Amino acid sequence: MRIGQTSIIVFVSKLLSSALGFIATLYFARELGAEVIGYFATTIALVSWLKLTGDLGVSSAVRKRISEGEDISEYATAGTITIILFAVVISVAVLLLDGFVESYVGRPVTVFVVLLLCAKLLNSLIISLLEGNQMVHISGILEPFQAGSRAAVQIGLVIVGFELSGMFIGQAAGWILASIVGVLYISTSPTLPNRSHFERLYDYAKYSWLGALESRSFRNVDILLLGVFSPPTLVGIYSVVWSLATFLTIFGGAVRSALFPEISRSDAKGDRQQVTAYLTDGLSFGGLLIIPGFVGAIVLGDRILQVYGQEFVQGVSVFGFLVLACLLHGYQRQLLSGLSAIDRPDLSFRVNLVFILTNTMGNLILIIWIGWVGAAIASVISTALGVVLAYRTLQNQLSFITPWKAIGEQIFAAGVMGICVYLLRHLIESSTISVQNILVVLFIISVGAGIYFLTLFTISTNFQRVIQSNLPPRLS
Repeated sequence: MRIGQTSIIVFVSKLLSSALGFIATLYFARELGAEVIGYFATTIALVSWLKLTGDLGVSSAVRKRISEGEDISEYATAGTITIILFAVVISVAVLLLDGFVESYVGRPVTVFVVLLLCAKLLNSLIISLLEGNQMVHISGILEPFQAGSRAAVQIGLVIVGFELSGMFIGQAAGWILASIVGVLYISTSPTLPNRSHFERLYDYAKYSWLGALESRSFRNVDILLLGVFSPPTLVGIYSVVWSLATFLTIFGGAVRSALFPEISRSDAKGDRQQVTAYLTDGLSFGGLLIIPGFVGAIVLGDRILQVYGQEFVQGVSVFGFLVLACLLHGYQRQLLSGLSAIDRPDLSFRVNLVFILTNTMGNLILIIWIGWVGAAIASVISTALGVVLAYRTLQNQLSFITPWKAIGEQIFAAGVMGICVYLLRHLIESSTISVQNILVVLFIISVGAGIYFLTLFTISTNFQRVIQSNLPPRLS
């Protein structure tokens, strides 16, 4: 399967997953309000951080070692044993500290935290096994299944009156059901590992866990700190804006997921020329959607947030900052993924450490100083620094070509789109025709997307080549 086709499968799967998540979030926002979403977001953020403690980079190490193609069953078994032991220890600790957990969240959620933690660890392990075996397309397809099953259970339970508890149970159900389906595609059988297998996992994990911590720091440290300094309503609004911003990262994430096992295998064979080619391709298309998304957030942000309800419109003050942070973070993750794939997690560790410290301290200082806008600004500053450090570090290891032309073409096409979207919005709002906001938003976004891709296809020979090479044989 060609890399482009794998990326498209993963992207479409993530797109469907995000669409299902959007529908569910929209329902909860209108039915339960920002406060309940705030409690849910704070709990999920806490679970995500506990998951790091219960994983410590082992799932990433499993994916890397399996992708190298040797002793697959032994590494899979060693990783499973390690994560189960970690899960038991962390779960017991959470139950013993239930008073602290419930005081922080503001609701009695300790049992749900344990349930969600175990479900998330299981799902993370299964995804690592699939991606390590170059079944990225399968792990990608599981995303909409997980999102759909989660949304169905959540909405069903909320309808019958479970509200916040129903959201927690549905979230856990989605992870568990997706894991069960994923197991059906794993062909490796349990094989007793020896000490060297554990050691090689830990040699990689001791550095890669900070990469997972970096990702979680980017997505959750602001929500965790806002949970201390801000009311649940603002946390709920902020988390909804975050979900919209991260929606735009799905294509870059799909490209990164598809490329990692290929880069890893090419590096294991000593083919550095192929490694650099993959890296250039990843950077060429990492911003394909999020660059126009940033422009769209600036021009149309208030109307997009109004879809969730009038109280969410105040989130427009952080929307543009968060999308810009996601744009920069996408390039940072692509660069660091390249370092990890060539088995240099130690270098990724250094970049991630600087990012985490900058992001955490920046959030703490700016939230206290200027509130939730400070959290968004801190994310932009820390990711900008992370991109510079990651780029310089990878350039010292590999002589790859930076695709400035491709990135510039995307920025130009997004600029053309932005002007057209602004004029179209002004035309609609100045007319006397009354149309529901959600229909206006969908119409403008559809027109804007068409203008962006048509402009990019017209000016970019590289984009034309990629589209044609990934069409079905009868169409290419």
